[in-house]
Amino acid sequence: MNKKSKTTNNKAAKKQSNSKSLKNDLLETKDKYLRLYSEFENYRRRTSKEKVEMINSANKDLIGLVLPIIDDFDRAIKSTSKENLKISIEGFNLIFQKLNSLIEKQGVKKLEIKVGDDFDPDFHEAITKIPSKKNLKGKIVDIIENGYTLDEKVIRFAKVVTGS
Repeated sequence: MNKKSKTTNNKAAKKQSNSKSLKNDLLETKDKYLRLYSEFENYRRRTSKEKVEMINSANKDLIGLVLPIIDDFDRAIKSTSKENLKISIEGFNLIFQKLNSLIEKQGVKKLEIKVGDDFDPDFHEAITKIPSKKNLKGKIVDIIENGYTLDEKVIRFAKVVTGS
């Protein structure tokens, strides 16, 4: 064998070795990618499931807090009669205060609005407009439903009537 054929064989062997090395590297990288992708998919499914469970748990806890108030309403309705109407009204007011206290402890706050306030679309929803005096144009004339916030975010806009 001459020198030229030896160098050609060495070059071919090196190329084949490099080719095998690159194929192995490619296979390793592909395997790592597939494992990482699988891990990420498992993580995504697990966190999604945990989120749903956390929401269900929070709902369960809140419902558990509301049920005694519903029981109080049920007892108050059953005990209501014309003879003790004043006592019944006091009972309903106590239950109402209990419910308000419960939602306040959960972070819910009632929007403080009153007739004559300026209409603010960030907190109010205009149900209708009615003709009014000049000083009530663009202002709240009547409050249909109160609005509420939860942690400074509006969860229900106050439904109001505005003057035009």
